[in-house]
Amino acid sequence: MTKQKMYLRMITSSLLRRKSRMLIALLAVAIGATILFGLATIYVDIPQQMGQEFRSYGANIIFLPSSEEEELEDETMEKIRAMVPEKQVVGMAPYIYENIRINELPFMAAGTDIESVKTTSPYWYVSGEWPGDETQVLAGKELADTVGAKEGEEISIKIEGADGSMTEHKFRVSGILQTGGNEEDYVFLSREALSQIMGREAGIDVIECSFSLPQDELKALSDRVSAELEGVTPRLVKRVTESEGTVLTKLQALVLLVTIVVLGLTMVCVATTMMAVVVERRKEIGLKKALGASNSGITRDFLGEGFFLGLLGGGLGIGLGYLFARAVSMSVFSRPVFFHPVLIPITLGVAVGVTVLACLLPVRRATDVDPAVVLKGE
Repeated sequence: MTKQKMYLRMITSSLLRRKSRMLIALLAVAIGATILFGLATIYVDIPQQMGQEFRSYGANIIFLPSSEEEELEDETMEKIRAMVPEKQVVGMAPYIYENIRINELPFMAAGTDIESVKTTSPYWYVSGEWPGDETQVLAGKELADTVGAKEGEEISIKIEGADGSMTEHKFRVSGILQTGGNEEDYVFLSREALSQIMGREAGIDVIECSFSLPQDELKALSDRVSAELEGVTPRLVKRVTESEGTVLTKLQALVLLVTIVVLGLTMVCVATTMMAVVVERRKEIGLKKALGASNSGITRDFLGEGFFLGLLGGGLGIGLGYLFARAVSMSVFSRPVFFHPVLIPITLGVAVGVTVLACLLPVRRATDVDPAVVLKGE
């Protein structure tokens, strides 16, 4: 039998002879590793999960022309899209605005890509249906109440044409929009329909974008657009980006604090258990010393037991930790988390490190055992 096999057999035999105490230590390490792996998984996934949640509050960055005389082009929107990873693009909705009259009252019409608006502004509540073609419009609630427009009815929109004359156009109201904001004073239709009644191909007045990016990356994107795209002014929607950054920072700090506390409690539990083991094995330690065992050999035996406990407890904690993280994510975000293999060596390393550190004080007590005193039965 090799020296390594003998050492491993000695450690496992020592652990098995004290099943009850070692089971307590193993459970403590496994629980600590479970919390560590679970919270670390959540910590890694929090930015993505929170980003997806905050996307339901609307756009987090908009792009405007640098001056009132300028307009943005579709090419500009595609250049901006190319600067963001495809997976991080939730939606981009271009808008063109034009003054109109309904029942001789002045209002504002917004031409946009209706399908894109559904992704950038999922909080919009539509009573009825979204516009399905260029003959339908979405009327804001305040506008509809003012002019008496109802779902399914036609409204007459007057607009100043390219030649300066007023032209009248009929549209059917497919739905009534409620947002609690200024959108309720607008009438929304497709860009093509608005350009057609305007009598010209209108440029883009504003691009509302919803990107699944943290605040610092949004700021970097804003700076890059300002530097590379002439005539474009980016603006962060601070009520969304700042709230997201604040909540994200606090959640990550909470996760980190809970992890530290749990690991500290794990260390205390393991140290207490190993201290009791040292007391039980005083005679065994004294006999080993009397037979010539050195303090380094005694230390190696106890640290080996701690290493084995940490490795086994860490392995159990990885599996349980992923189940824990998945349950938390599903209950809080209603989305599963991803399994991150990079966390496996980190969890095992921390579990072993905590267990070995917890064994240092008991090991010191073990090396202080006086064989002469112990073997006398004192």
